[in-house]
Amino acid sequence: MTSSTTQINDAALNSARRKAYLHLVPLLFVCYVVAYIDRANVAIAKLGMEKDVRLENFNSDTFGYGMGIFFVGYLLLEIPGTLIVERWSARKWISRIMITWGILASLTAFVTKPWHFYTVRFLLGLGEAGFYPGVIVFLTHWFPKSDRTKALALFMIGSPIAQVVSPPLSERLMRIGTNGNAALFGLSGWQWVFMFWGLPAVILGMIVLMKLVDKPRQAKWLTHEEREALETALEKERNSQLETTGHMTVMQALSNPRVVILAIAYFFVVTGNYGMEMYMPSILESWYNLKIKDVAFLVIIPPIGSLIGMILVGWNSDRTHERTFHAALPIIIGSLALFLTPFSHGNMTMTIILFTIAMTGLKAYLPAFWSLPNQFLSASAAAASIGMINSFGNLGGAVGPSVMGKVKEITNDYNYGLWYLAVSMMISAIIIIKIGTSAKAKARNRADAEQRKAEKA
Repeated sequence: MTSSTTQINDAALNSARRKAYLHLVPLLFVCYVVAYIDRANVAIAKLGMEKDVRLENFNSDTFGYGMGIFFVGYLLLEIPGTLIVERWSARKWISRIMITWGILASLTAFVTKPWHFYTVRFLLGLGEAGFYPGVIVFLTHWFPKSDRTKALALFMIGSPIAQVVSPPLSERLMRIGTNGNAALFGLSGWQWVFMFWGLPAVILGMIVLMKLVDKPRQAKWLTHEEREALETALEKERNSQLETTGHMTVMQALSNPRVVILAIAYFFVVTGNYGMEMYMPSILESWYNLKIKDVAFLVIIPPIGSLIGMILVGWNSDRTHERTFHAALPIIIGSLALFLTPFSHGNMTMTIILFTIAMTGLKAYLPAFWSLPNQFLSASAAAASIGMINSFGNLGGAVGPSVMGKVKEITNDYNYGLWYLAVSMMISAIIIIKIGTSAKAKARNRADAEQRKAEKA
């Protein structure tokens, strides 16, 4: 391990940072694209599953519950998985995750009863648990704070890219076995959606095992000087963080009030995110009597706004070193747009515009939000807290779709569900602002106390 007092070679450090972006982020980005498709492609497949007479008792409530139970499985292994990345190997753990979820995603093609659907979605959540927060922790092993939000943004844009790439391809797959087209190997279109997108995860899992590198000191594509410079810069940041926050155990981190509050904030915004994502295709089909191919085209528009928003917020957050309002303001804007969406019913252009603004808000906050835990935690404590925030928060992914499905079954209307999601998002934004301003106030008070102590001395 390098000494924290070692002089950093700036040229070598800059070169190492550029190489880290090129060697690590593109692979992680592609992995996230496939991961997101495998968890969310049920929103498109649902349109075909509802019409398949071989499926027994599948309705909006069934799909809402099945979409949501994914996150219950996700919860159980999230914190252990994140700690494994911190203490053992991101390369091996992420590889295991991808191979497992690829197999399980493909098995969704063979469900015929609701309990089959619930079981495979629950197991898919178990299989994928730890990937998303594990990558967040992994990036702290490679990127100093000045680069971290940009690196997170470049990784996280995988979700809107997935939402752009998946619908057109999935819609073509959905044609198999419908409208006079023959089934392929006895499987219809919605089954091929799950089969087609499961295979890339298995292949990528093998590539991760061969190509990903856990720490800079293990990277053969860095020179000795570059490894030393990057390790030294990261160690200095870790030591500085420990001086500021002190050592904190995993259990102390998990019970830290700010961690708990961030988990609650994440829960409310994830409720809005997955409730909207999973039901946007169904809402468009219902409101405007669209064919699947038209729905598949329209649902790729909102993620384009998300893509632009995430890049801009990640870049500006690093430029200004401000996190709280870069996380909260997009959520507020998205919440207002989603609240207004029911009033656009009958005007498809306005509906798409509002969905685009809402989805931009539901994604653009992410890079700044995930930079918050590392501001007051470090090492295993930060890893565990990120796992907890993500696992508890993602229970919102169970609540959002379930509420949307249940409300639709009861009222035969999507409006009340959308308003519920919008209010949930606004609660999240208020919590983030409150915890951020409180932390800043405490930091100012601490600095003032240290200054007064120094003046007396």
